[in-house]
Amino acid sequence: MLLRLISPLMNVVDLPMRALQRRLGISRLAWVFLLPNLLLFGTFAFLPILLNFAYAFTGTDNILLLDRTFVGAENFAQLLDCDSYLDPNTCARDLFWRAVHNTAWFIVMQVGFMVGFSLLTALVLNREIKARGFFRAVFFFPVLLSPVVVALVWKWVLQRNGILNAGLEAVGMDSVVWLLDRHWAFFWSVFLSVWAHMGFYTLILLAGLQAIPRDVYEAAVMDAAGPWRTFRRITLPLLMPTMLVVMVLALIKGVQTFDEIYAFTGGGPGSATTFIIQYIYETGFGGAPRLFGPAAAASLLLALLLVALTVIQLWITRRSSNG
Repeated sequence: MLLRLISPLMNVVDLPMRALQRRLGISRLAWVFLLPNLLLFGTFAFLPILLNFAYAFTGTDNILLLDRTFVGAENFAQLLDCDSYLDPNTCARDLFWRAVHNTAWFIVMQVGFMVGFSLLTALVLNREIKARGFFRAVFFFPVLLSPVVVALVWKWVLQRNGILNAGLEAVGMDSVVWLLDRHWAFFWSVFLSVWAHMGFYTLILLAGLQAIPRDVYEAAVMDAAGPWRTFRRITLPLLMPTMLVVMVLALIKGVQTFDEIYAFTGGGPGSATTFIIQYIYETGFGGAPRLFGPAAAASLLLALLLVALTVIQLWITRRSSNG
């Protein structure tokens, strides 16, 4: 019945498509179907990239390119002008380098904890335990939440009158102003990111564990190998390609961290949790004057880093697929 109703409509569409095919040929007809997507990608992806290059090499706070002056590599020179790259106070754009340092420390801690806890969780969930499907869903659930929702929930937990301080006071301990101390704010930012995204990497590692042949473990049991020896000599080497991919993905995600931390701490206290994406946003759009040139230059430097990480990921993937 449905086919009878759709058939006249399909015939109406078929007539102009046949005429177009005769005029263009079968090989060129594919471009007709690709054209809408190409227009969308060109307008919202490729054109902004070209504009970003143009802003990176021009100055003033005017948004129209015709009103901006060409300054060459001056924006890049200002970002890279430092007596010591290890001391942001010696840099012309000190906030940029504070954001770079914060991002670097965040990546080191976040990726380390992320991979470690994801591996531990995957090993537990790969065992024959009760309600294994339920626990897999529980660990993956935070991944489905909006980053802003995650940030607001944990901000509510950690605020001065939040649940955590209420629990501390209930056992006779003093409350802590978690998000006004730079060290605690940074720690909870790392914790928040790990909690929110760990389920995704756990799922990848769990798939890698299940891809390991069971007969290898049976041979280890026959050889009387203990659990630690089995993990060190069998599980870890066979899982290493998957772990490398997880590490690269976590690195890229860590570099791009913005929305959840911005909603969680706003980059504070001070600049303790200001990361590179937030710097680009606030430099280009969040303050006055709007410095589109330095923001675009910083985004291009970040893009080079992401391209390098992507190349590493592709190399690892190709190497693991080739055995």
